[in-house]
Amino acid sequence: MEDDYTVSGVVFAGDDFEPLKAEIVVEYGVIASIEEKKHVDNRWILPSFFNAHTHIADTVAMDYPVSGSLSELVAPPDGIKHRILSESDPEYIISAMKATIGYMKSSATAGFLDFREGGTSGVELLNTAIRGENIDGRILGRNGGEDIADGIGVSSIKEGRAAFETVESIKEEGKFVAFHAGEKDSLDVDGAIDMDPDLLVHCTHATDSQLKRCADEGISIAVCPRSNWRLGVASGKNNPPIKKMLDFGCKVLLGTDNVMFVQPDIFSEMSFLSYVYGVDAADIYRMAVDCSFLFGEPYYIREGAPAKFYAVDSARFNTGFSKNPLKTVVTRINSSHLDKDY
Repeated sequence: MEDDYTVSGVVFAGDDFEPLKAEIVVEYGVIASIEEKKHVDNRWILPSFFNAHTHIADTVAMDYPVSGSLSELVAPPDGIKHRILSESDPEYIISAMKATIGYMKSSATAGFLDFREGGTSGVELLNTAIRGENIDGRILGRNGGEDIADGIGVSSIKEGRAAFETVESIKEEGKFVAFHAGEKDSLDVDGAIDMDPDLLVHCTHATDSQLKRCADEGISIAVCPRSNWRLGVASGKNNPPIKKMLDFGCKVLLGTDNVMFVQPDIFSEMSFLSYVYGVDAADIYRMAVDCSFLFGEPYYIREGAPAKFYAVDSARFNTGFSKNPLKTVVTRINSSHLDKDY
């Protein structure tokens, strides 16, 4: 897209998404002004998404016919996905990641935070895939990859002392620290919190006291509801306890997790979250945007912010009849509704 342009429609501005008939003026890739207008085009204009948790290299194992426990499927170093990755040609992995990046871009995702296995070579492969793609790709490495990445993504506190020592050195460098925690049970959550990370991923079975610690200590939580259900670690609307997270004041972010099992589609994740967990549409949408706060300017539509937004053709199909457009976006919209004209 050009650095300078204008677009008009119903703009869902700020972090309260109050609909406003307006024209957005973009200069040098930044929102220069938002000017109210009486007459605008048939568009809903909304902030783009930042996917808070992905493993996009696992595209090479998409829908591989597997069964077994969570550990057998994804735990390093011998989980099925790790074996598939180790057997895959590097160029094949790059092409798979580029294809998934293209999918995310086509479905209104402008940024993603990826846990990347494979040490320094794994991070280099993802950097190659991101290059020239016009997407905010942030990488958390491990096994040495954290040295050339944006930070470290730890699979579990079970990695032990060596991982903890690496975390401490990464924190001293001012880099980002994230842990998987609480996916199968609550036993590893307190240990992960003790490491003072920036982010915990999953917390599917976190207790009230653990959630309160996250809120009090400013530790964000990335939830991945569809993945939790697909992998059999969630069985109802209380796993993960998203409403409790919000009630305690946790910063909750939305991710899609492993492309081996779940497509990195935030529209689908939002819809699932709404129907299964009954979370308010505005809260869900904030969860889909807020990871952008962790890596720079947030994507909310306001003057001075980066022009990270997309448009829905509100005249297409039946969505223009909505009495609650934000809820319609959260529960009914998909990439086929997106306006490609600007």
